[in-house]
Amino acid sequence: MNKKTILTMLLLVLTLGATAQVKAEVSETVELMGILSRVAGYHDYSNNLTGDYSKDTEEWFAPFKDHPTVTYYQRLPQYGIGYEKVANMGVHLEIKKGKIKLVGDKAELTGGWQHVDLKDFVKRLNKFYKDTRFHEFFEQHQAFYAEGAKYLEKAFLAGFHPEWYTRFYYGREPIEKFRFIVSFTNGGINYGVWRQLPRQPREVINVAAYILHPLKGRPMADQSLLLHEFNHPFVNPILDDAKNAALLKDVGEKLLQLSAQPMYNSWDIVINESVVRAAVIICMQDNNYDAQMIDKCISVEIQKYGFPWIRELVDALRYYSSHRDQYPTLNDFYPEINKCLNKYLADRQQSANPSQGR
Repeated sequence: MNKKTILTMLLLVLTLGATAQVKAEVSETVELMGILSRVAGYHDYSNNLTGDYSKDTEEWFAPFKDHPTVTYYQRLPQYGIGYEKVANMGVHLEIKKGKIKLVGDKAELTGGWQHVDLKDFVKRLNKFYKDTRFHEFFEQHQAFYAEGAKYLEKAFLAGFHPEWYTRFYYGREPIEKFRFIVSFTNGGINYGVWRQLPRQPREVINVAAYILHPLKGRPMADQSLLLHEFNHPFVNPILDDAKNAALLKDVGEKLLQLSAQPMYNSWDIVINESVVRAAVIICMQDNNYDAQMIDKCISVEIQKYGFPWIRELVDALRYYSSHRDQYPTLNDFYPEINKCLNKYLADRQQSANPSQGR
């Protein structure tokens, strides 16, 4: 058996594993990072959206608000730690025999973690884990976790198409491992993160928030959020390329001035969010979602989330989808995305000042 045949068989095995049905799961390390963020007062993790679980969390960890790890962790927002950076750390931790350790590629811990002494952080996190008897708290809520994961799996993952992502972004079948982690302390926000373990397929991870409807008392589910977060692990790395960053920085900074979202506080986040949100619409169209639902999503992006350039970007990505011989991957299309967004800004300026176009 030659090397080419072996490689083909290996890719086939990985592909079959990647396209197997994605199951909802609960991660102790993701929950640990979320609860540490709550105890430290991170506003994005401090909402009471999970009923009795929020109360249980508050009562159990209230005596540890002055814990040395908590006071240390309260200083980390100065480096930009918060939001998806918390979930990002959560998926790069592993617990074995009661000990937390860092796993995966440290280069994936961006957005502020590169300024943190990771060895010291993990040491402090282990102390918090032990002193708070976190594992005991986690074990006591297994029935609640299982029920929540089962509900969101049924609501979100029926009809999920992982193959769409790799075909759209790379023009191939998936060899990635798709994971759906339910977080009960996310504060109502969902995150798309990823990790690469040695000699393993790259993991594409949706960290989904479990929240209860304030009036009906049952879990809330928005199908578009599932599609949204699974796009981030494919979109964000494109802008990590220095060439793409240099290309999009100017238009990104201009769009940042138009953004109404406080959590989108840098030009690269605005670019990534713009591409992801447009890709969601393409995904819905390609997978035959209801046309009225798609139109509603577009309106929500424009009116609620403040992305008025979404229609132009959707048109650009639709052109990309129909010209894959010219653009094999989305990375190859980024110069056209730059042109699309700059044209939107130029048209917007001309509309506001029509005399300049004469």
